[in-house]
Amino acid sequence: MFVFNATDFDLAQTLDCGQAFRWKEQADGSFEGVAFGKLINFKQDGSSLYISGADEMEFNSLWKHYLDLEPDYGKIREDLSHLHPVLKEAAEFAGGIRILNQEPWEALCSFIISQNNNIPRIKGIVERLCLNFGEKIEFEKEKEFYTFPTAEKIAALTAEDLSPIRAGFRARYIIDAAQRVASGEIDLESIRKMEISQARHELMKITGVGIKVADCTLLYGLHRLDCFPLDVWMKRAMTVLFPDLTPQDFGKYGGIAQQYIFHYSRMHPELFNT
Repeated sequence: MFVFNATDFDLAQTLDCGQAFRWKEQADGSFEGVAFGKLINFKQDGSSLYISGADEMEFNSLWKHYLDLEPDYGKIREDLSHLHPVLKEAAEFAGGIRILNQEPWEALCSFIISQNNNIPRIKGIVERLCLNFGEKIEFEKEKEFYTFPTAEKIAALTAEDLSPIRAGFRARYIIDAAQRVASGEIDLESIRKMEISQARHELMKITGVGIKVADCTLLYGLHRLDCFPLDVWMKRAMTVLFPDLTPQDFGKYGGIAQQYIFHYSRMHPELFNT
């Protein structure tokens, strides 16, 4: 086990706020999951982050970046708090959230699955996708863990092959995305560097990918922090809490502001009682 001093960080907020779908909270309060083909367990006690399943070298080379622990989120939160008093309150409430550096294909596929869906069901579909089409990870526990299937693996399947994951109409969208990514038609690493409107346009070539899924992929899979996804919750939050602002008003850290607002709004439904 390795211990890291993590300030301005809340593990539970970060892993269970709707940006990733393969993390499970354990009885001891730790979070267990698979990312980048590796099984890992994180547990937080104050500013101490306990890592099981990786040594210090692997943590520094992979997991510190995955959890986005290097940027000064305290400074980012302070800057955002000056924009609006409600954003200041949201940033203080959800200030431990970090934007994960996820594997881009996994993020794209996960947010295709997220369409017209809730978080528990998204997690179930993603889990079945990995169980049926991922590679089994070797481990010393009784539980089974699987990698997220590659685009190449999914590209060789049909929508009917995906019936065990119970994704419904999304199955053909997943296949189309996999085929375009596997063939190189959609180059996710190139999209990472594109101007935001061009990046959206490229992702929206995929059947079933609209602006919301494209923006989620950009923010959570390609770490485009200037991207501000708008789902039903966020549109309502903007109308009620920020009627005079647009997503562009939140600037280069709009994606972080969005996550603060989303989590704050989800945890305070009374703000939207009419």
